[in-house]
Amino acid sequence: MAERKPSSSLDDPSPRRRALVRNPLGGDTFGRVAEAFARFMGTPAFLLGMTLICAVWLAWNTLAPEAAQFDPRAMNFTLLTLILSLQASYAAPLLLLAQNRQEDRDRVQAEQDRQSNERNHATTDFITREIAGLRLALNDVATRDFVRGELRDLLQELEDEAEDAREQAPRSPGDAGSADDSGQGTHHAMLRALLREEIDAALTARERAAAAPRHPREETPE
Repeated sequence: MAERKPSSSLDDPSPRRRALVRNPLGGDTFGRVAEAFARFMGTPAFLLGMTLICAVWLAWNTLAPEAAQFDPRAMNFTLLTLILSLQASYAAPLLLLAQNRQEDRDRVQAEQDRQSNERNHATTDFITREIAGLRLALNDVATRDFVRGELRDLLQELEDEAEDAREQAPRSPGDAGSADDSGQGTHHAMLRALLREEIDAALTARERAAAAPRHPREETPE
């Protein structure tokens, strides 16, 4: 039993059929041919060829025997005049067609250039704003060297204060003075160790924050 072909519905587009005879005036074929002919007419080869043809035509119909002349001089070269007039009548529309096509291309190219310039301008403005935001954000961010210097100064101040307090403290004889000195030294040692731990923790947190991705517009907390 032969298979039954499904019937085409209105919402199912039919396949496009190719024309058996191609229209030479349709599409872009005729325009390309006109442009090629117009370009050839503006070359020195065309002018030189037309000059040679006219010279040979005039010389043959002037110097050749009257029986061999096909456009005699007595008729003022009527055939040559008609041919040149026909060529001029066709050349002008072809030149206009080529000029119109060139204007269309120039218009499309200008529109594309304008759109490209607008995109480039928008991209440049965006990059400029982002760079300005990064500069503002970096101005408020403390660098690692600055944090280290501040912590070192703080540690030095604490050590100086501890040394001044140790020098100003009264010394009592016996084991009590030794116990006080040892207790004070242990206290300062614990304070320095705690401060060093705080410095290491602050530096570690700073390095992690610097390694993490940061949005340029994000404000730095004071």
